[in-house]
Amino acid sequence: MSSHLQDLRLGDLPARAARQWGSDPAVHFVEPNGTVQSETYTEFSDNVDRVAKGLLAIGVECGDHVGIWMTNRPEWLHVMYAVGKVGGCLVPLNTRYRSDDMAFTVVNAECAHLITIDQSGPIDYRSLLAEARSEIEAAGHLRSIVMLGEQLDGSTSWEQMLDAGQTITDQALADRATSVDPDQLMILAYTSGTTGLPKGVMHSHRPILNIRERAQILGHTKNDVHLNYLPLFHIYSLSEVAVTAALTGGSQVLFENFDADATLDAVQAFRGTVLHGFDSHWGEQLAAQARKPRDLGSLRIGSLPAGMGSTVPIARRSQDICRTISGFGMSECWSFICVSHPSHTLEQRTEASGYPMDGVEVEIRDPDTGAVIHDGTPGQFFIRNFTVTAGYWANPEASAEAIVDGWLDTGDMASLRPDGHVVLVGRYKDMLKVGGENMSPAEVEGYLLDVDGVAEVAVVAYPDERLGEVPVAYVVRSKGTTDELVNEDSLIEPLRGRIASYKIPRAVLFVDELPMTPSGKIRKVELRANALQDLANR
Repeated sequence: MSSHLQDLRLGDLPARAARQWGSDPAVHFVEPNGTVQSETYTEFSDNVDRVAKGLLAIGVECGDHVGIWMTNRPEWLHVMYAVGKVGGCLVPLNTRYRSDDMAFTVVNAECAHLITIDQSGPIDYRSLLAEARSEIEAAGHLRSIVMLGEQLDGSTSWEQMLDAGQTITDQALADRATSVDPDQLMILAYTSGTTGLPKGVMHSHRPILNIRERAQILGHTKNDVHLNYLPLFHIYSLSEVAVTAALTGGSQVLFENFDADATLDAVQAFRGTVLHGFDSHWGEQLAAQARKPRDLGSLRIGSLPAGMGSTVPIARRSQDICRTISGFGMSECWSFICVSHPSHTLEQRTEASGYPMDGVEVEIRDPDTGAVIHDGTPGQFFIRNFTVTAGYWANPEASAEAIVDGWLDTGDMASLRPDGHVVLVGRYKDMLKVGGENMSPAEVEGYLLDVDGVAEVAVVAYPDERLGEVPVAYVVRSKGTTDELVNEDSLIEPLRGRIASYKIPRAVLFVDELPMTPSGKIRKVELRANALQDLANR
């Protein structure tokens, strides 16, 4: 066990929590059928140690990469801490992956071990793994597969792994745990690959200090009950709920998937105090509360990354549920490196993207000259901090392109306000230049999302002979909304006189759904290609 807080390692946290809050609840897992499984911190720490011994028994060496492909459940958390405790590197796999995505990531990450589940809802992970198994094994890295549920031929069952771990002594586990260096690789967080193949973002154990500092900023304590419906394979959930709760002694109510009604029911039942999520989560929770009001008076605070024009309407309305703070983060620099304080104004918490945390350097640079911008004009957003990734796994070219002299090119366009808050404008590659004028799709998306009957919006570029490119909007109507209520004229006409003419979409295209990456991000590159065909005959 590390004695210095700045040297905490992921595997230290369960035992540390058990010593301080042993009889307090750590996790309440709400199964899809409504059954609740609960663990105290003592029980949780014991379960982590059982899994850690199991990992040692199946041959996990210090430095091994261990993939986990599993929906949210207590075993996910046990594996996360156990891998850290034995000195492995966790490789979380997106549960939206299918056979090809999964195989690419397992091979690219050079996973020596893979821990997975047989089935979740309609998704048969066992069959998907069987399809990809020959490709994975041909790469020569994988040494074991552990499966929770029905087995594949040659795999180890979850129970077999735990049984094998009984041969490992407490001293053997302690010896391995104390040998773990906080600077060694803790996690490979794979990006969603909106413009190409996913890349493995490398992080050591050091960002735990960043999580601890943010927990203090937001006032998290053992009295908090965090609702955790975000996927654990994302750093947002892993950091802001799972690790935050363990660091502060709070409990988490864990769900396999996000369901707004189930979430709000749990706030009422467990007296939840903290919510997290993007504007899409908050929008669904607002709708669920409108349909069926619950007692949400226990809620203390929520996180909602805001600042882009598309997020502001929902961020403002979400104050009806609870006070929210904003922030900025990404896989390459950890979950939040800019964050609001609960005491900040409503405008700062809903229309900006947070204030740089202690030690975080930010620069806004002119995209053409690279000069630092000091007058609040939007430009390319660069950051430098101890949480910035060491690079992308086995991809030195991409690493050298993204990080220069410790400065991370976030790929975003942002501005720095006089009050010191960062405002995220949007992905730099998504920005439009209409007749020489920079135009943020997120700003226009915010206007359109404020219209009743509009569920989702994506504004993308379409080539234009005179202006170079112009904006077009893809819109998904809310369920039950007809084209008589929401159509191109009803969306475009109210914008005239409110925003500059070059920002107004030249066309509105209605679709049943927007194309998404496995992580749930809109694939705008695909929409730009679709627009060429969709508008060809208009």
